[in-house]
Amino acid sequence: MADKTANENRFARDPQGPISAATAIGMNALKPIMHFQVSMLRMWADSIERLAGNYEKGLEETATAVEEQSNRERAA
Repeated sequence: MADKTANENRFARDPQGPISAATAIGMNALKPIMHFQVSMLRMWADSIERLAGNYEKGLEETATAVEEQSNRERAA
């Protein structure tokens, strides 16, 4: 309760008035949401990079197999 009163007194003394107090409250509420969104974007980017790496690896393996097969056909 004392913490709530202290916050109310701080906002009442705010030279910008209740608008900047509301903005501060809103920004504090947005912070965890933004952290969550950033972590989701990082996970998404990691997944895309892993997918691209697997795709390149598969292309290299396919190219190697095709090259070996064509070498065997030439030798025969």
